[in-house]
Amino acid sequence: MNNNKKIKAVAFGEILWDVFENEKKIGGAPLNVALRMKSLGCEVSMISGVGNDDDGDAILLEVESLGIDTNTISKSIIYPTGLVNVILDKNGSATYNIHYPSAWDKIEMNDYAQKLVSNADVLIYGSLVCRDDVSRKSLESLLQNEVFKVFDVNLRKPHYSYEILERLMLAADFIKFNYEEIFEISAALQSPYTTLEENIDFISSRTNTKSICVTKGKDGALLLLEGKLYKNEGYAVQVTDTVGAGDSFLASLITWLLTGKSPQMAINFACAVGALVAASSGANPEISLGAIDKLIKRDK
Repeated sequence: MNNNKKIKAVAFGEILWDVFENEKKIGGAPLNVALRMKSLGCEVSMISGVGNDDDGDAILLEVESLGIDTNTISKSIIYPTGLVNVILDKNGSATYNIHYPSAWDKIEMNDYAQKLVSNADVLIYGSLVCRDDVSRKSLESLLQNEVFKVFDVNLRKPHYSYEILERLMLAADFIKFNYEEIFEISAALQSPYTTLEENIDFISSRTNTKSICVTKGKDGALLLLEGKLYKNEGYAVQVTDTVGAGDSFLASLITWLLTGKSPQMAINFACAVGALVAASSGANPEISLGAIDKLIKRDK
């Protein structure tokens, strides 16, 4: 794709409130990816669900104000808007208590959503939304479209099975893991290998996916693209919390790749964005291109 074309992206999955000790902020990995892609100039839509409640109204108001198409965010009169209790340790690393069932567990498919995806450049989806059969079946119907499919592995115990994860990987054109996730899934699929590079190749062969990225926290990321490995060793920042850092990393990487940037430039940019999100509070802080460029140049 060329640099002059505005990327059309659709994100499918959870939209919710991250509830911290003293405040709550909109979140959900697919929404975080969508918001960051929007900030980078993409045209973005979100397929999800909220409850017919004050929390749902507040999410829709905020997401609309940020320029995301909400026509495919349904309102449930049965299920509430999603809530996640976020617990931060002393290093800012997060663990999550994810309420079930929530409105985003019951995303129903419709013709408008199908058409939206069929006309998009990229569909981003994760694994958490597949914890319920209703949303999983809706996603599986969307995956039948001829669109570039990006699978954001997002393991949240006990909300996944290896059988479903393998199906989601087989459908993908691009898979993003964190370091722990790729080793867990490789072991479950009986990989005989011990190194990261070997397991990237193992997953690539097993799922016939040519593009795989693995994030390594403060140590950066590794990207396999068309048989070649690219790496970034990370950018040192003072971590506030890690919520949403991987989501912004993925959004930045995909946007830069789809707009024709070189893979090395894309992974450098994505690692810088992820680091700046980790240095800020919450999943969706405002980050300027100037701040990203300054961080990249600082660590050259």
